[in-house]
Amino acid sequence: MKIYLLSLGAGVLVGVIYSLLNVRSPAPPLVALVGLLGILAGEQIVPVAKQMIAGHGLAAAWRQAKCAPHMFGMLPGRHADEAKETTNVAEKAS
Repeated sequence: MKIYLLSLGAGVLVGVIYSLLNVRSPAPPLVALVGLLGILAGEQIVPVAKQMIAGHGLAAAWRQAKCAPHMFGMLPGRHADEAKETTNVAEKAS
């Protein structure tokens, strides 16, 4: 129940900010996407800050907090192909 109340509170806060910026909800697609990017970036502030307080540099803190996979998901390329192959092998084994 607590997570629902926190989510509602965050939504109200975003609604107040949208109102102050004179943006109506649902926001235009570009505004909404930029807002979502801000949410993803904002989620990374606390884990990166914790790593930096522990004495790591920004690049090391970024890697240790696993920010890139969280923000960008599985990007296309070699690693995505390896993950797909691993999933296919696991499915065939079961």
